Amino acid sequence: MSARRPPRKPSRRHAQAPAPGLETVRAEIDAIDAKLQALISDRARIARKVGLTKRAAGTAEFYRPEREAAVLRRVVERNRGGPLRDEEMVRLYREIMSACLAQQEPLKIAFLGPEGTFTQQAVLKHFGHSVRALPLPSIDEVFREVEAGVADFGVVPIENSSEGTVSHTADMFLTSPLKICGEVELRVHQHLLGRMASLRKIERLCAHQQALAQCRGWLAEHLPEAEKIAVSSNAEGARRARDEAGTAAIAGEAAAEVYGLRILVPEIEDHPDNTTRFLVVGRKILAPSGKDRTTLLLSAPDTAGPGALLRLLEPFARAGITLTRLESRPSRRKKWDYVFFIDIEGHAEDRPVQAALARVKKVASLMKLLGSYPRAVL
Repeated sequence: MSARRPPRKPSRRHAQAPAPGLETVRAEIDAIDAKLQALISDRARIARKVGLTKRAAGTAEFYRPEREAAVLRRVVERNRGGPLRDEEMVRLYREIMSACLAQQEPLKIAFLGPEGTFTQQAVLKHFGHSVRALPLPSIDEVFREVEAGVADFGVVPIENSSEGTVSHTADMFLTSPLKICGEVELRVHQHLLGRMASLRKIERLCAHQQALAQCRGWLAEHLPEAEKIAVSSNAEGARRARDEAGTAAIAGEAAAEVYGLRILVPEIEDHPDNTTRFLVVGRKILAPSGKDRTTLLLSAPDTAGPGALLRLLEPFARAGITLTRLESRPSRRKKWDYVFFIDIEGHAEDRPVQAALARVKKVASLMKLLGSYPRAVL
């Protein structure tokens, strides 16, 4: 009698058949996917109809930032309980809205380039991927392209949570007719990038001055001997790290991918909540969105005497309006003459803000409305 063979073990090369319950769940997902796709297609068709209606009425404004901000706020309100995080749900809706809008006319967005910068990430976060992104070498050129109508909007950095104001952007508003149409807050992770296998091989480090400042403590501890070179952008530093032996860079993950660099050390920023705020600049003041911010440029008369700044700001306090930012900059009209950039909560068309601005205008030598725009959704 032959020996009885042991039971045959299932081959690892062949996947086991899914449990009957799993097939039911997958069928439910497939059905939901079909409904989602049909609804997205319906939305795209209606968006196209909106575009045709606007063309027939002679309206050239296809993109309404205040309308988009209101839609995204409702997305957050409906998302209570998840399970997707608010940020994920907003990102999904942003891309749907971006693709639908592109059917009417793709937006042209100028930004401080080159490719791989945090400013490019801010463009994609705010406008989605269905736009024509135009990288430019300087903040001045971003403003000029939008002023000339070559680009519909521009995106530029304005301040960092740890290093303060980007002065070049602020100074552009002294002479530019452009208005602020939106803001983007981007959590910034600074990575040490390079082609070398060891930090000991780093002779020089190239990055934007802001990035060098944001990582000052880490660099002093880990790369005290390396030469620090400030360049026009982190992406330019990444390009040099790609092309020059002994050169490393500080930049984001996108720059590492674009320039083929290794992330030698991730997240070397000194502050874990390191965030940069960007402004969206355009040619018109926007209508209220329901949750807005207003930015003003103010100056006091030469003869104002003591308490001049108090008199400029007092009307806002009396109206119960919150100031969220106050920054002084040289006016460039004469030495020791300054202007003040202030951010307040609310829209210029809100009654309390209107009343406060009327009172400020009486005591200011200069009052320039730089923009009333939707506050960053996330």
